Amino acid sequence: MSNSLSQSLKIERPPVTLREMALERMRAAIIAGQFPSGTRLVERPLCEQLGVSRSVVRETIRYLEAEGLVEIIPNKGPIVALMDWDQAKQIYDVRLLLEAKAAETCASVATKKDKARLKKALDALEAAYHAGEVIQLFETTTDFYKVIFEISGHRVAWEIVQRLNGRISRLRAMTLGTFDRHQTGFSRITEIYQAIADNDPDTASKSVQVHLNEASEIARKLLTNENDGKGNS
Repeated sequence: MSNSLSQSLKIERPPVTLREMALERMRAAIIAGQFPSGTRLVERPLCEQLGVSRSVVRETIRYLEAEGLVEIIPNKGPIVALMDWDQAKQIYDVRLLLEAKAAETCASVATKKDKARLKKALDALEAAYHAGEVIQLFETTTDFYKVIFEISGHRVAWEIVQRLNGRISRLRAMTLGTFDRHQTGFSRITEIYQAIADNDPDTASKSVQVHLNEASEIARKLLTNENDGKGNS
């Protein structure tokens, strides 16, 4: 077979399946809070809303359960997973350990080419902040951290972070909904980038710690108040 024919047959990007589209939209809706914690996920309405079959909805729910965004409750069925401060704290603790170390290593080894790649990811993130597109903001934030983990060579750690990504995005949506965090969030990430660009491992690690400690404290207040409110209702 000739090279030209081989190239013409090559699929550059596989087609998106209905299940992938349904999963993406359901994940985005849960992260954005369109389906609040504890909401029952009933098959028939979801089929109508998404325009897909029950088998696709069931498969989507299984994937979301694996991501920690959905819980299956006996005698009740699937609901949007509840998020409390204990769970959130554990997620922030894991992030702190993995992201601080990745940033530290990244700052130690980053080349000029690596820094240019990270700057490109930062620029995309800044554009998302200005655009106010929530899902785009989460995707570009994830991409920024992905670059840090890849440059650092911490690929196993990134796999762990990816498994938590749905719940990380839920917390991110919650904290960015506050005015203070929306104002400071990007500036903190810029500080992380600058420390890496300066090849300053200590500052890179400390910048991640400051960034996550601020977010963690906001989440603690929000989740504690939310749970107190439920207890008093």
